[in-house]
Amino acid sequence: MMEQKLIKVIVGSKNPVKVNASRTVIAQLYPEHIVECDGIDAPSNVPDQPMDASETREGAINRVKYCKQNADADFYIAIEGGVDLLDDGPATFAYVVIANKEQQSVGRSAALPLPAPIYQSLLNGEELGPVMDKLFKTVNIKHKGGAIGLLTNGHATRESNYTQGLTLAMAPFLYPDLYNQ
Repeated sequence: MMEQKLIKVIVGSKNPVKVNASRTVIAQLYPEHIVECDGIDAPSNVPDQPMDASETREGAINRVKYCKQNADADFYIAIEGGVDLLDDGPATFAYVVIANKEQQSVGRSAALPLPAPIYQSLLNGEELGPVMDKLFKTVNIKHKGGAIGLLTNGHATRESNYTQGLTLAMAPFLYPDLYNQ
């Protein structure tokens, strides 16, 4: 029997939703490998509640940079959730960044429209997770289904949204010859 190769993944957060999404994606894309996935506390160097796309993107990039400087792995992954006022109204989404020693890929999850009163709470300095906890009487929803789970009656979750974003951002690693031209 052939020995399975190990893929080591470091995620720039200890949030179980982010670590599980990362582990799921790498395991699905590399089924012949054993995936070891650990989260570390990586600073985003942006506010806890990023309020626009560029701040959210910067937070994810900063987390991956920190992971690369402080751990040895095959893949470094960071996921930063944020909000922005889009053309059609306020929404929440995440930026995902995946890197290895040679390249980096930046992707973005789908956007969930946010009700105006929730967005107003964020503009007033609150964080999305605690706002949702208060509104829906949940506890620490950001480590579970998130606002996405609550506002879709569980048909989508924070993790399913991250999983899709990460899967798409992995394309340049699956086809490096096409992307590095």
